[in-house]
Amino acid sequence: MTSVDQQVAETIRAEGARILATLVRIVGDLHIAEDAVQEAAMRALRQWPVTGIPDSPRAWLTVTARRAAIDVLRREGSRTTKERAAMDLRVDEDPPEPVVHDDLLRLIFTCAHPALSLDAQVTLALRVLCGLSTAQIASVLLSSEAAVAKRLTRTRAKIARAGIPYQVPSAAELPQRLAAVCAVVYTLYTSAHTATSGPDLSDVDGCREAIRLARLVLDLMPDEGAPMSVLALLLLTEARRGARTDPEGRPIVLAEQDRQAWDRASIAEGCRLLDASLRRSDGIADPYQLQAAIAAEHARAATYRDTDWAEIVRLYTLLVDVQPTSAGRLARAVAVAEHAGPAAGLAALAELEPDHRWHAVRAEILARDGRHREAIDAMTASLAGPVSEAEAAHRRSLIAQWAQPAP
Repeated sequence: MTSVDQQVAETIRAEGARILATLVRIVGDLHIAEDAVQEAAMRALRQWPVTGIPDSPRAWLTVTARRAAIDVLRREGSRTTKERAAMDLRVDEDPPEPVVHDDLLRLIFTCAHPALSLDAQVTLALRVLCGLSTAQIASVLLSSEAAVAKRLTRTRAKIARAGIPYQVPSAAELPQRLAAVCAVVYTLYTSAHTATSGPDLSDVDGCREAIRLARLVLDLMPDEGAPMSVLALLLLTEARRGARTDPEGRPIVLAEQDRQAWDRASIAEGCRLLDASLRRSDGIADPYQLQAAIAAEHARAATYRDTDWAEIVRLYTLLVDVQPTSAGRLARAVAVAEHAGPAAGLAALAELEPDHRWHAVRAEILARDGRHREAIDAMTASLAGPVSEAEAAHRRSLIAQWAQPAP
């Protein structure tokens, strides 16, 4: 990959959602905006090797994408008010951050419109805000590529057919959007936290952006418990980032992490937000509060041996009752293995549908039980799934370790 290719790819990765959000506000059409951003990227690949990389790649791509979108509107013979506004609009070299915030928030609320199903909302967010491919979305949502592609097509058609507006709703409409907005922000974070492709274990910038958006939603709805619990969960999870990988980017499992490297300020803020959200819950915890409470239990333990696994199993049991996802059940099986031993953990796993994550968890539990041959087979099976290069290398290193003869 050339330096220009790398610059274009990096700008789209880091700024793509902001560019798209700005463009959708201008042209008022998500499909046209997406096509225009892609066209701008192609023009950059052709022009930058000749003219040089501009001082502000984001501004260049935004202006170029806007012009491409206007060309599409002209060709369609729909010289609308939106087009005229776009033609008159001047894009600053470095747009003020509050405008960018507003644009992204509008895009989140478009993805979270109540006319769309929750599955459609989350799928659209992963495509539009994260820029994930159909295959990557399928991996995150544990679905098939065909199902994801069909859902995206139907969702875009429904947005166009229903005339779903690209705007932040009125204050009266906010509560009915809250669950979907929280789901979108949470999914943005989790998709960045555990990458399904590429060299790195996670997308650091993507995680930070999700946290920034979570703060933005909380600022918009400061008296609601759900935005507090979402932000609490993200902060408590992100607090461990400094200990999650070694200097070469290789994963470090929780048991071996240096807890002195955890971000205590983020942990303290996360715990405060969790407590505040619980005071607003009327005794009924939501899935984000339960996950944040689990993360807080890990944060409170001075060492891995001090972890209260009985409490964590209890919290996971509540979580799968409230939100019976495969990820929650899998995490509960891990906690059961820690609390009650490998046999109990394997029994909990036996009740779940296998996928590459399931095989990886089963492999590590089998290895703890001394069943290294079976562990190697299970971990080998896990490599068939979509994982980052860092995670795949970690799994292969475990296979090599287990293949060594016992001392």
